Amino acid sequence: MANSSEIGSSGPCGWCVRAVKWVPVLFILTIVGWSYYAYVIQLCFIIVESPFEKILYLIGYHITFVTFIWSYWQTVFTAVGTVPRKFKLSKEDIEKLRQVESEEAHRSILEHHGQSLPVCNRTINGLLRYCEKCKHIKPDRAHHCSVCGVCVLKMDHHCPWVNNCVNFYNYKYFILFLGYALIYCLYIVFTSMPYFIQFWQGDLEGMGRFHILFLFFVAAMFAVSLVSLFCYHCYLVIHNRSTLEAFRAPIFPSGPDKDGFSLGKYNNFQEVFGDKRWCWFLPVFSSLGDGVTFPQRVIDEDTDHLLGGRQHWSDDDSPTHQARNEFNHGTGQQSNLMQVV
Repeated sequence: MANSSEIGSSGPCGWCVRAVKWVPVLFILTIVGWSYYAYVIQLCFIIVESPFEKILYLIGYHITFVTFIWSYWQTVFTAVGTVPRKFKLSKEDIEKLRQVESEEAHRSILEHHGQSLPVCNRTINGLLRYCEKCKHIKPDRAHHCSVCGVCVLKMDHHCPWVNNCVNFYNYKYFILFLGYALIYCLYIVFTSMPYFIQFWQGDLEGMGRFHILFLFFVAAMFAVSLVSLFCYHCYLVIHNRSTLEAFRAPIFPSGPDKDGFSLGKYNNFQEVFGDKRWCWFLPVFSSLGDGVTFPQRVIDEDTDHLLGGRQHWSDDDSPTHQARNEFNHGTGQQSNLMQVV
């Protein structure tokens, strides 16, 4: 959900801009509301004659409908979170940054403030990533969103269809939203198909003809759109990448590494969905970590010096369940399987 600090949030123009941002969400809700009427009232109550078929269709439909709406609600209304205060520069350091002209002086100020911070990501020039608008050093995987007007933890992208940034706190909800929306559309397509064919061939007539024909086409169209997006984000999850990192690999002291945060497919999945299996398919928060620090993969020790000795995990030698729990409970300390430099 858009943050209150977003640019242009005050005054009539600001309110108009904020209202316009909700148009895609209202469009989605309108389509879903109409689909509920078309399926439940027109199809199940009016067109379907068999009582058993009515009940079966309605039960299956409402299960998919509730999970879809629940995950969508969570994606839209989960806040992006805030960067901890320890990342913010003091007024003195901010003033120094304004006055310095050389890159070395700029680097020195940031390194001095960041020496106690758990950050590994760098700019292309090897500097700590600094947000000129928020006046703080960016945590790993955080980016500034020009729409929300704040730095977002583990930012994936800003999605206009949810009027929110997809980030550390709602990424699981977003994946579930895509998955349940796809199931919702496919359920409508397959259960309405026999009646769609009858209406199309002229075997059935009635006021509900338009609703059933249009319902089938809309559900099929959205299903085609969702399947590619859902599969793409499943790919990102098992490789532990965000959409931004897929287009531009995160930069470490040793250089860019697209797999720098990959812990192995199962551990990558757990980082987003958590270690409690009963929570995996429910839109409740269960992601591991704090959104600020992230474990990194390990490679062969013979080549570790080439990578600046940063923390890594290999795909075949991923962290144990106990180590992941230690990391998740946020003591700020890495497990004994990790080496901090």
